[in-house]
Amino acid sequence: MTLAEINSISQTDFETFFARVLEHSPHYAAKAAHKRPFLTVEDLLSAFTDAIFEDNQNAQLELILAHPDLAGKAAILTEESASEQKNAGLDRLSPAEFAEFTRVNTAYCHKFQIPYIVCVRENSKESILAGAATRLEHTHEQEILAALREIGKIAKYRILDLVS
Repeated sequence: MTLAEINSISQTDFETFFARVLEHSPHYAAKAAHKRPFLTVEDLLSAFTDAIFEDNQNAQLELILAHPDLAGKAAILTEESASEQKNAGLDRLSPAEFAEFTRVNTAYCHKFQIPYIVCVRENSKESILAGAATRLEHTHEQEILAALREIGKIAKYRILDLVS
């Protein structure tokens, strides 16, 4: 869909079209729609990231908790997450790699009570694990901010997939 079309569709159609940009959180599309018209794609991207960062802490935490574990066998993935993780090779881990992802996810969840979130489109299996080691050193507040920033990156790629 073009930017002109995005600016002219109904609120309901906008919400439906962008409902899956943020993991199990279609209400952010409604918030972003109110920022129309968008002069550039960057304005559209900003509308979604602004909606995230302008939200209250409880809603931000719900958004973070809506994300699946990386490379988790038991995770229920959206079509978008499944594709992103597959493209990063997280569906083809060796037993040792799977054990390391499980260890990292468990340690991360234990420390922060949220899933480890990273924009897999910007990373490899190796950099995801290296990033986790660094982020495990964060405070809870630093990690909430890091998770929200990564969610913004994920949203950017999903939006770019939808806009021509």
